[in-house]
Amino acid sequence: MDLTRLSAAKLAELLAAGTVTSVEVTQAHLDRIDAVDDKVHAFLHISDAEALKTAADVDARRAAGEKLHPLAGVPIAIKDVVVTEGLPTTAGSKILEGWIPPYDATLIERIKEAGLPILGKTNMDEFAMGSSTEHSAYGNTHNPWDLERIPGGSGGGSAAAVAAFEAPLAIGTDTGGSIRQPGAVTGTVGVKPTYGSVSRYGLIAMASSLDQAGPVTRTVLDSALLHELIGGHDPRDSTSIDEPLPGLVEAAREGALGDLTGLRIGIVKELSGEGYQEGVSARFNESVALLEKAGATVVEVSCPHFEYALAAYYLIMPSEASSNLAKFDGMRFGLRVEPTEGPVTAERVMSATRGAGFGDEVKRRVILGTYALSAGYYDAYYGSAQKVRTLIQRDFDAAFEAADVLVSPTAPTTAFKLGEKLDDPLAMYLNDVATIPANLAGIPGISVPNGLSDDGLPVGFQILAPAKADDRLYRVGAALEAALENTWGAPLLAQAPELETAR
Repeated sequence: MDLTRLSAAKLAELLAAGTVTSVEVTQAHLDRIDAVDDKVHAFLHISDAEALKTAADVDARRAAGEKLHPLAGVPIAIKDVVVTEGLPTTAGSKILEGWIPPYDATLIERIKEAGLPILGKTNMDEFAMGSSTEHSAYGNTHNPWDLERIPGGSGGGSAAAVAAFEAPLAIGTDTGGSIRQPGAVTGTVGVKPTYGSVSRYGLIAMASSLDQAGPVTRTVLDSALLHELIGGHDPRDSTSIDEPLPGLVEAAREGALGDLTGLRIGIVKELSGEGYQEGVSARFNESVALLEKAGATVVEVSCPHFEYALAAYYLIMPSEASSNLAKFDGMRFGLRVEPTEGPVTAERVMSATRGAGFGDEVKRRVILGTYALSAGYYDAYYGSAQKVRTLIQRDFDAAFEAADVLVSPTAPTTAFKLGEKLDDPLAMYLNDVATIPANLAGIPGISVPNGLSDDGLPVGFQILAPAKADDRLYRVGAALEAALENTWGAPLLAQAPELETAR
C-alpha cells in the first residue's frame, strides 16, 4: 500500500483503526520528498526531525487511548508566508533569508494542537506576489504534470507538493487567487475561505484586506476537514468573524451523495468567452451539465463591474503591499545591507537593503502602490478602485439573489511554460481574472479539478458562495467531484505522469 497516494481522510481512517502509524505515514512522505523534490522544488525547508517527533507523540497518545482530532497524525506542508516558531519563514524573499520566528501563527497553533506533523515550508512567489512561483528568490517550482511548466502562484509550492504526492495536505494563502489558480493548473483542490473566517494572525501580510489562508488538498472532503481545523474566531485578529463555521465536513459528505435538487447555480456571464482556452471552456460546460444532471437548476447571471476587477485589484493590492512592506527596512529584523561608500545613514541602509533584498516583482508593486497613494493621486487611483470594489460587491449581492452559488472556470488557460510570461507582467496578471472578484468582495471560493484540456493538462472549476456560506462550496464541490470520478473511474491525479518519466 502506497501511503502517499491515499487521501487525508483515508489516512485518518487507517490511523484511527491502528492499521498504520503516524511515523510510518510521515516517513513515507519524507521519503517521497527525498525522491522527487529535486525535480519539483516544492519545498524550501524540510522539518523531518520535528515531523517525526510529532508523529511519534501522536502514536503514543493514540496507543494510550487518548481521544484525538480526526486528522491527528496526518502530515501537512505549510506555505512559507505563514509564521512558524523555530522553523525558517522567508516569504520567498532574500530579505527574510534565515529568519526564525519566535511565535506561531494561529492556524499553526491549531495544526500543532491537533497533532499534524509539519513536513516543511513550501516555495512561493516573493511576498505572495505572482501567479507562477517564478518570482521566488529561491528558484522556480515545477508543475508535476509537466516539469517545464509553472505550478501556478503565488502558492505553487503547496499545490505542487500535494499534486506530486509529497504531502496529503497543505496550507496556502489567497490574495487574488493564489490557492485556487495553482489548484486549477496542478489538478488539486484549493479553497479560499470567507474573509475573516480563518485567522490572519501570523501571516506575513501582502494586502491585509485581501489575504486569506486556506486548504490545499487532493479531495473536497480533505479540504473540509482541514478548513474546520484551522477556521474559527481568533481574538488576536481584529478582522476575525466572531461566529462558528457552518458544517463543512457534513456538507462535503452530503454533496458526495450527488443530489443537488433545488440548488440554483449561476453561470457568470463575464467570466467566460474571449481569452479562455477552448479546452478549459469545454470542460467547464461538461461540468455544468453534470451538476444539472444531479438536480441543480442552471441560470446565467451578469456581474457587469467584473470587467474592472483586475484594474481595481492592481491598485488596491500594491497600495496595501507598499504599506505592509515598509517594515522591511534593514533596521529591525531580516537582511541588513550597508552602503559600500559614503556615510551609513538610515535612509541609505534602507535603500541598500531593499535594493538587494527585494526582487523585481516586489519592487514593481511597491512603486506602483506608493504612487497610487501619493498626494494628488490617492483619490484618482486608490479611492476610485475602492469605489469599484463596492460596485463588485453589489454585483455579487444581486447575483446571489438569483443563484445559491456562482460558477466559472478557475483560470482562463492551463499551465504555461516557465519563462513564457516573465517579461510581460500584464499577461501574467490576466491569469487571475476569474479569481480576483471573490477577494475584492471577501466571499469564499473553491477550485475543483474537472478534467484535462486538449493539451493533456488539468483545468479547474470555480464555485463561489456568499460570505459565511462556505458549506455551499463543499456541497457542490463534492457533488461535482463524485460525478467526475464516476465518469473517469479514478481521481484526476491518477492520470498524471510519473515524475521519473515526466516531460
